Amino acid sequence: MTTESANAGSVALKPKQLHVAVGVIIRDNQVLLSLRSKQQHQGGKWEFPGGKVEAGETVYNALARELKEELAIEVVSAEPFMQQAFSYPERNVLLDIYLVTEFTGQAQGLEGQPLQWASFAQLSQLNFPDANQPIVEKLQQQFM
Repeated sequence: MTTESANAGSVALKPKQLHVAVGVIIRDNQVLLSLRSKQQHQGGKWEFPGGKVEAGETVYNALARELKEELAIEVVSAEPFMQQAFSYPERNVLLDIYLVTEFTGQAQGLEGQPLQWASFAQLSQLNFPDANQPIVEKLQQQFM
């Protein structure tokens, strides 16, 4: 047995990075937020809607797909806003955040999740996952 194979069982594996497309959906100087279910990682906290980027999918296409599946809206206009990498003890996430400034449809929580429109000032009063804090700060700097 080589030293390498003997140590293989004791090496701590780093969590895989989860690539997420995130939509900051803006309408009338407000942002649409979704409440994570208690069963989800970082559950019970407000978030900017979105979801996992699938293999072979562009971030924009993932964003459009996720917002249609979760909220029943069609993205008409979106542009890159920022990218945020964050390490939780149990997982690493890479958030590709887009500003969605035009969409069609009436937003509704198709997965049973509560939604709310919040002003930029209200964002600092809400409980977000830690990875979302830089997004809140940048939005408040840019839009307040």
